Formats: sequence, structure tokens, C-alpha cells
Amino acid sequence: MNLLSEARLLCLLVSFRRKANIRVSIELQLITSPVHKRDLLVRLTDDIDPYFLFSLSISEEDFQSLKVQQGLLIDFASFPQKFIDLLNLCYSEQESNHPRFLLQLSCQSPVLEGPANFSVVETNAFKHLNHLSLRLAQGSDKEVKDYLAVCLSSLKAEKNALEMKLKKTEDDLSRQLSCAQQTLSEKTKELDKLHSEWTSQTNSLSSRYSQELRSEREKAVESRLQQQTEQLRQELESAHQKSNQQLQSRLTELEASCRELTERKYKNESIIRDLKIKLVGSEEESQRLKQQVLSLRRENSTLDTEVHEKERLCCQLQMRVAVLEQEIKDKDQLMCRTKEVLEATQQQKESVEENSESKELQIRKLEATVKSLSEELIKANAIIKKLQGEVRSLVAKIKVKNSVTVSQEKVLQDTSEKLKNVEKDLQSTQQNLITKDDCMTSIDFGLFNMYRSFHTLVKNIYIFCSEKLKKHLNHTVGFDHQITTKLKISYGVHSVIYSQQNDT
Repeated sequence: MNLLSEARLLCLLVSFRRKANIRVSIELQLITSPVHKRDLLVRLTDDIDPYFLFSLSISEEDFQSLKVQQGLLIDFASFPQKFIDLLNLCYSEQESNHPRFLLQLSCQSPVLEGPANFSVVETNAFKHLNHLSLRLAQGSDKEVKDYLAVCLSSLKAEKNALEMKLKKTEDDLSRQLSCAQQTLSEKTKELDKLHSEWTSQTNSLSSRYSQELRSEREKAVESRLQQQTEQLRQELESAHQKSNQQLQSRLTELEASCRELTERKYKNESIIRDLKIKLVGSEEESQRLKQQVLSLRRENSTLDTEVHEKERLCCQLQMRVAVLEQEIKDKDQLMCRTKEVLEATQQQKESVEENSESKELQIRKLEATVKSLSEELIKANAIIKKLQGEVRSLVAKIKVKNSVTVSQEKVLQDTSEKLKNVEKDLQSTQQNLITKDDCMTSIDFGLFNMYRSFHTLVKNIYIFCSEKLKKHLNHTVGFDHQITTKLKISYGVHSVIYSQQNDT
């Protein structure tokens, strides 16, 4: 027995129009004798009502019929997990006001007795879509007894586990309480000891420091010594304050630890009281369940005898009904067979007559088509001969045209090569022109620079000569005349060069 899933879900009881929390358990049973097979067991129970028990065992053969009836698209191996997924969807939406997935349990009788339909329904605004519907049988007295025995054994096991857990927690808490009390007593002793040490130390330090201060005051005569004593006093006071602060912080820490230990002690005592109360309640509940089991056993013993007698009568009546039904079925089958044989013979006779008439008509049509085809074949042969002659003449013409087109293609290739050569020459001449233009621009720029340098040179010479002329004006008039003529010549050369540059 392998428990796949167990959950407490909210289910709608259609007969009562109310909702109830029902425990759904899915188990997989492996049966090895005499044939190895697997059965899926679905059980519905109620924790409040112990007599509420519905179950269904689905084998692989039953699943195939269920698959055909409800149009399922899965196999038996994946059916348990898909069913568990649908239940999980219902569980996730059971707290909402308008759940999308619902579980419904409906029964024909107003009281939950006899077989019941367990359905997984998806709701929307248009319709209620039924994903899966299982017909569960109500548990018999034996199954109810077995279920109650299992519940009782599980309750006993749970009670024993709780008692063991309670005893263990009680031992642990008592041990922790004793340890906490011991540590609390140790901490209180340590705190008292530290407090006494702190008071004695402070008294001794204060007395020692007061004596030292008196001696220093008596000894201090000069101002330098007074400053030293004052500095020493400040250092001693700071050291004393630091020691006091350390002792006070230690004292606060110890007090906090004492408070925590006392709080833990009170909490542990309250937990022990709660566990004792739970233990008493579980013992009372177990005694009540034992009394219920005894009463149920007595009732079941009386019901078993009545059920056995009714079952025996039902078996006898079912045997008689089955014999009569079998005789009626055999007679009906004989009548149906004779009727079918007569109908088949009549249909064969009619079909043979119809086939003979249709075949005679087909033969006549075929003879007429053969005559027409022979005449059309003679005409087609004559047309084919004419077309063959025309094809020969067309082939000769095409050959002549092909020779002409080959010669024209050669001429076109020559002309295209010549055009390519001309284009190359044009590109080379264009590049040469571009390079010549660049050279001309560089020459013009050089000539302009030469003109500017020559003009400045002439201007300097003119200024120099004019100064010389002023100095030597009184000495030689003839020399002045020669210089002016030279200057005119140089100016004429300069104007000629400038005019040539402008022309270029």
C-alpha cells in the first residue's frame, strides 16, 4: 500500500446544499498474486463523522472504460498525478469567495446512503465544466470497522508519541530549569562578590587618592610642582572614572542575564502546565473512543446476521433471473439471424439483376466509342504528317537564323571591346588634365610669390637709393642721373613681369 496523497478539502454536498471539510486520500495498491496488477484506491472520510466512508478501487481495466466514457486523454500511469493536481487546484481556491474549481459530492437519496458521485467541476460565467466524475460506493460495515480500527490504532500511536514527547519535553524543561536555577544562583553570588569588590576597591582607591592628595598638597611649594600634582590628580580621577564605568557595565550585564533566566523559568513552567492539561484531555478522549468501539462491535454483530440472510435470498433470486434472461436472449438471437439471412439473399438478387443491365449498356457504349476513335486516329495521322513537314522547314530556317546571329554577336563583341578601350583612354586623359591643372595652380602660386619678393626687393633698393641720393645730391648731378635711369629700367622690368603674370 503506497499513500500518494491525503488532504482535507472543502466539498459541496449537493443533497444537503452545504459545504463540509472532507479528507480525500489516494493510495496505490500493488497486487502480485495471482497476477501482478495495480489498483488505485480513492477514499473519502470525515474527521467529525466516523461513519462517513466512501471508497472506490480503480483497476487498469476499469480505467479504460472510465477513459472512454468521460473522454480522458491520459493513461493509467499518469492518472493519479493528474487527479492530485486537480485536488491541489481545488485546495488553492477553496478560501476565495468565487472559486474556479469545486468538489461536489451528490447522492440520489436525500440522506448520504448508497453510491455517490464525486466530481471535480470548473465554474465560469458560461457553464459548469465537469473535468472528472467518480462513482464511489458507501463503505460496508466491515470496511467501516476496519477504518475505525485503523483510526483507533493511529490515535493510540499518536497518543503514545505525544506521551513520549511530553515526557521528553518535561525532562528537558526540568533539566533546563535546574540548570537555569544553578546558573542564576552562581550569577547572583558572582554579582554580590563583584559588588563587594567594587565597593571595597572604590573605598580603598578614594582613601589612597585622598592621602596622596594631602601629601602632595603639603609637599607642593613651587608652581611647577603644583601643576604636576594637578595633572597627576586628573589622571587618577580619569582612571577612577574608567574603572567605575567598567564595573557598572558589568553589573548591568549581570542584571540583564538574571532577568532573562527568570523569564525562561516562568515560560518553561507555563509550557509544562499546558502539556499536562493536553495529556489529561487525550486520555479522556481515548477512554471515550474505547467505549464507542465496544458499542459499535455489539451493533455490528447483530447487523451481520441480518445481512447474511438477506444476501442469501438475493443470490437465489438473482440466479433465477439470470437463467430466464439467458433463455430470452437466445430466442431473440435466433429470430434476428433468420431475418438477416432473408434480407441478405433478397439484396443479392436485386444487385445481380442491376449489374447485368448496367454491363450491357456499357458494352454498347464501348463499341460506339471504338468506332469513333478509329476514325479520329486516321485523321490524326494525316495531321501529324503535315506537321512533320512544317517542322522540317522551320528547322532549316532556324539554322540560317542561328548562323546570322552568331556573326552579329561577334561584331558586337568587337565593338564592345573598342568602346571599352576608348573609355579607358578617356579616363587616362581626364586624369592627365587633372594633374596638369594641379601643376598650373602650383606654378601660379610660385610666380605670385616671386613677384611679391621681387617687389619688396625693388622697394628696398628704391628706399636705399633715395637716401643715398639725398646724401650725395650736392656732389654729383651726373651720378644722380645715372641712378634714376637705372631705377626706371628696373621699374620697367618689374611692370613687364607683373603684366605677364596677369596675362597668364
